[in-house]
Amino acid sequence: MIDKSYRSSLDAIRDVRDGAVIMFGGFGLAGIPQNLIRALYEKGTRDITVISNNPGSRLGDNEYGLAPLFQAGRVKKYIGSYPTATRSFKALHEAGKVELELVPQGTLAERIRAKGAGIGGFYVRTGAGTLLAQGKEARTIDGRQYILEMPLGADFAFVKAYRGDTFGNLVYRYTGANFNPAMAMAADITIAEVEELVEPGMIDPDAVQTPGIFVQRILKGERYDRWYE
Repeated sequence: MIDKSYRSSLDAIRDVRDGAVIMFGGFGLAGIPQNLIRALYEKGTRDITVISNNPGSRLGDNEYGLAPLFQAGRVKKYIGSYPTATRSFKALHEAGKVELELVPQGTLAERIRAKGAGIGGFYVRTGAGTLLAQGKEARTIDGRQYILEMPLGADFAFVKAYRGDTFGNLVYRYTGANFNPAMAMAADITIAEVEELVEPGMIDPDAVQTPGIFVQRILKGERYDRWYE
């Protein structure tokens, strides 16, 4: 088996190019890949497409998570469900500096899951008959209108788990599991940061939530801030 561990977040993302499509796991500030986000900011990668539930989060007058990437003008397009999570994104979008593809939260999760599961598309009622249905195939099933949604993948997935081993097997905790397991299966290259990095055999196989086959790189996060929303 191959040791997939990297020395640092910056080392793990060195080949993330300008214009890359990147998924970021987590929900709000829970389970987000803090260290990989900071490394991406430090690296200066530009024109990225962000796929995430929210473009950062606001606590009081400050914004955290992905927000600094948007504020620095590094993001070309945002695909997600909760664009109003930060004031900075709203201002950037209204100024025409960031594109927005709004996706209902359940549809976002299922589109990502579909990519990892090899599903070519699915019909859903959410958004049918609204502006979100424009340009999409529609069908009537059992007398109700549905729209066709396509799978959503990425060049890279940045995910965060509580514990992982050097083979890439991952275990999440509580809210931190939101979006991370699905995104880990939906990208060409998955990079995982963990709070605890252990040797193979130290994780009960029955506890593994993301098998190492889906993870190409893993590292122990350098620093974790504890936010309370």
